[in-house]
Amino acid sequence: MDAPRIVSSESTSPAPLSSRTGFHELRNHLDSRVVGQQALIKRLLVALLADGHLLVEGAPGLAKTRAIKELANAIEGDHHRIQFTPDLLPADLTGTEVFTAETGGFHFQEGPVFHNLVLADEINRAPAKVQSALLEAMAERQVTVGRKSHQLPKLFLVMATQNPVEQEGTYPLPEAQLDRFLMHVRVDYPGSEAERRVLHLVRDELSSSANAALSLVSQSDIFSARDEVLQIHMSDALEEYLVQFVMATRQPGNYDSKLENAIEWGSSPRGTIALDRCARAHAWLDDREFVTPEDIHAILHDVLRHRIRLSFEAESDGMTVDSFLDELVRLVPLP
Repeated sequence: MDAPRIVSSESTSPAPLSSRTGFHELRNHLDSRVVGQQALIKRLLVALLADGHLLVEGAPGLAKTRAIKELANAIEGDHHRIQFTPDLLPADLTGTEVFTAETGGFHFQEGPVFHNLVLADEINRAPAKVQSALLEAMAERQVTVGRKSHQLPKLFLVMATQNPVEQEGTYPLPEAQLDRFLMHVRVDYPGSEAERRVLHLVRDELSSSANAALSLVSQSDIFSARDEVLQIHMSDALEEYLVQFVMATRQPGNYDSKLENAIEWGSSPRGTIALDRCARAHAWLDDREFVTPEDIHAILHDVLRHRIRLSFEAESDGMTVDSFLDELVRLVPLP
């Protein structure tokens, strides 16, 4: 549902693109390498700019793993893929103290989580004790083993994937872990034209032709871009709308009595912070110096869908979290 645009007193002319050129080139490169998943690519860049983590859900073969690998190859830093399995142990992620015979003591051996970009592939295939090993890393950017805490890299992003099709042998993520993710993105099948482009891309990769070189986006450029995102203007009226929208997820009956018993709990304050950061990053990527209602509406489903728990009555009536959020978009008045 299209919302009326707030008229901002800020200049509508975009800022000089010198600070954004690298991200524009990065986005174009990823769109050419991950065909038919432009929304996923944009959410990845929003997460990178907002300094958050991403949970991606979709059927097998929809380029979820490819997307994070292509991003890792295009920015300065290292990456690691962790295949989650039922026999995985927490130490397999975080690392552990290892005895060294030469010194007669223990030293900490870092686990795969100590990389800039971490792909937690099929995260719901590992039990809760392994999933929870990521809690401290995602929230505090550190890993504590024994009495000592070890800092993770300043540039640190976790992209976790899960397959919604298979349920046997999987372990649903607990709410505390879900809330650590900045966004929960759902990806769908590409269209027929994109499907043809996928065929052409795979053929080109299998041929001997070399791919064009891409200038890596440096970590200093990423940190500078994050500082610029924080300076994106959000009017007081739009900030109040954002807060009231999150409040509506907790008390929807204030807007419609039919929604009085629709939820068990609404979004946490992390949802408010994430919605603010993501809306600013979305505006920055679209070359604006201020946030519009369209920026909030574009990302609110991804930011809030995993932070809301519907009641049994609402689910039995066929309501989904996305349809609940659609209803709030209609009910919560724009300033």
